[in-house]
This record gives sequence, structure tokens and C-alpha cells, in this order.
Amino acid sequence: MEKENRKAQIVELTLQLMRSKGYVAISYDDLAKQLGVTKASIHYHFEKKEDLGAAVIARIISSLQRTSQSTEPADFKLKEFIAYRTSRLGCHAICPISSLQADYTSLPEGLQMKLQEVCQLELQTLTDILEAGKLEQLILPSENAPALAALILSSIKGAMQYGRVFGIDMYPQVIQQFNRLLLKSIEPEVGA
Repeated sequence: MEKENRKAQIVELTLQLMRSKGYVAISYDDLAKQLGVTKASIHYHFEKKEDLGAAVIARIISSLQRTSQSTEPADFKLKEFIAYRTSRLGCHAICPISSLQADYTSLPEGLQMKLQEVCQLELQTLTDILEAGKLEQLILPSENAPALAALILSSIKGAMQYGRVFGIDMYPQVIQQFNRLLLKSIEPEVGA
């Protein structure tokens, strides 16, 4: 049980570090120091950094699958989907998927394939939510759900990148604009 707990701690810390400095900049030394263990301990659980990256992607996939399988109404799922991508991040953070996307050409081929899988799942999950949102009259029935999903993800992640550079939280402005132009309301409730 302790072995699995340590693995989970390593993955969680990796996600935290990815949000602050990106995937490529993380070293096993960073992880070992913050966890108070040796680098050998990190290598015991994840022999190569590629293995660690794959575990991080698996964790993100699991989260997306939970959202996808939820039986909640589309407006709730949409708020949850967006809140999860932004609530832990703040104005100085990087989306973990965006971090990997930025480093795509320097990733090993196996990790590139896993990244493609998680990117496709992220887009598909949001597309499915938006399609359900059409039926629930959350968004206009004439909207192209796949294009809207790409627009929302690009805008949110872009707002995070600009916010990081400028040191301000641009996310509320982006959501407000979506609300005004497209959606009834995708603003996560306070405390979500």
C-alpha cells in the first residue's frame, strides 16, 4: 500500500511542478528533494522520465473519463470540466496538457502517442458535453460542437498563458465573453 501511495505522491507532485515550470524542466532531483527521498526512490517507481510522464497522462485521462461518464446535466459537467482545468492553476500556472504540448517535439515517441490520446480525449469530452448542451438548450443548436470545444479549450489555455506572462488572472474575462456571446453560463460556481 505504501508503494502505491508513494507513486501517487510522485505523480501529484509532478503535476504540481508541471503547472509551475513545465514538464521538461522537472528533474528527479526536484521530486526527490520535495518528497524528502532519494532520486533512487523516484527511479524505483518510475525508471525513466517517460514512465513518469505516462503516469501523469494516465491520471489526466482518468479524470477526463470520470467527467465523460458522469450522469450530471450538461451545464454542471461543463462547469466542472472548466473549473477542474483552471481552479488549481491560478494566474501563474500552466495547464499540464499544454505543458506537454509545448514540449511535444522533444518527447519520446511513446509519450507523444499518449499525449495525442489525452488531447483527443480532452477535445472529445468537451465536444460531447457541448452536444448534450444543445439538447438541454445550454448553447445554440446551430453551434458546431467540435469547433466550439476547440475554441473554448484554446481560449482558456491561452488565457492561462497570457495570465502567466502578465501576472493577472485573465480567465474571468474569457468566461464572461463566452457567456455574453455564446453560452447561457459556463462560470463555475464559487467554491467549485
